[in-house]
Amino acid sequence: MRSPIRLVTILCFFFTASQGQIINTATMDTLETTTIGHLAVGGYMDTYFGYNFNKPSSGTIPYFVSSNRHDEMNINLAYIDLRYKSTNFRARFVPGYGTYMNANYANEIGTLKNIVEATAGLRLSAKRNIWVDVGVFTSPYTNESPFSKDHLMYTRSFAPENVPYYLSGLKVSLPLSKKVNSFLYLLNGWQVIQDNNRNKSIGTQLEYRPNKKMLFNWDTYMGNNQNQANPNWRMRYFTDLYWIYKYSDRFDATACVYIGFQERLGAGTLNWWQANMVGRYHFNDMLSLSGRIEYFSDDGIHLQSITGIGNFNSYSTGLCLNYKANHNALLRVEGRHFFSPDQVYFNENQNPTQNSTWLITSLTAWF
Repeated sequence: MRSPIRLVTILCFFFTASQGQIINTATMDTLETTTIGHLAVGGYMDTYFGYNFNKPSSGTIPYFVSSNRHDEMNINLAYIDLRYKSTNFRARFVPGYGTYMNANYANEIGTLKNIVEATAGLRLSAKRNIWVDVGVFTSPYTNESPFSKDHLMYTRSFAPENVPYYLSGLKVSLPLSKKVNSFLYLLNGWQVIQDNNRNKSIGTQLEYRPNKKMLFNWDTYMGNNQNQANPNWRMRYFTDLYWIYKYSDRFDATACVYIGFQERLGAGTLNWWQANMVGRYHFNDMLSLSGRIEYFSDDGIHLQSITGIGNFNSYSTGLCLNYKANHNALLRVEGRHFFSPDQVYFNENQNPTQNSTWLITSLTAWF
């Protein structure tokens, strides 16, 4: 455990030492739109070709829902974004398609499988800009979302793949000052649209921008996670802290740490945790290079070893070359290597191994 602890210590150092408004990449509000009256319309297309040198027999990259198909050209996520806004009312509808939707919405029912976001909101206070939104909305957990265009790397780290990408319920937005925004969530549960246990969960988000270069975000979650698939599960507790930093037009970075606990009836408490950091250097306005380091550990809550050997834990490193082909198009090539102290991967001969290597290229466009 020394190496993961050392990694967390390094990230905490960066949190305390680092010095237009920076965006929160957990949201999807940076998409360009065309406005007609009160209605804004936008679109997004994320295409990819991925190759895993362990050659998974299922054709699916293990442990991931984003861009997870092996040796085929495909669409990770495509959607149309419809937004309506007046003085005191707003609504948003985002239907989505692609391999991400197939993998991440597998437990949803019927047409719910294609809802990226669907919300209606009322402004309760014009003076304080307090909003209440109800429906399905993007999760604030971790500094990565399903929408890769604002991310420093193309692929997702382990972090967002093992927390909710989407939530359903009620969201209250309450600005506290020019630098601090707060949000309160009353939820149907942990990444579910249709409630699966008739218990409600609570989430919180605190967003702090000390200056134009930095953003800190702290989230929490608490709720009973008992369901038909896991009848012995009880309360789940989760918290994360992430940091987004834009030093200059040449360099930006982000880091995230989190830990979660899952109580079980008569069987103790499981946990999962991770730490990651990503940096990007811009050679010019069009070309940049990004790098990531991360560690992820899970007692078996979200990820179970596909080989049946030990609990899942793994390191990952990667490099991503980013080319901005147009103001609304991004071409990327990324290489990523995974290594674990346990044999949690299968090699190309389907024998347990400690390593896996993934090469992927993407063309993403938005309008």
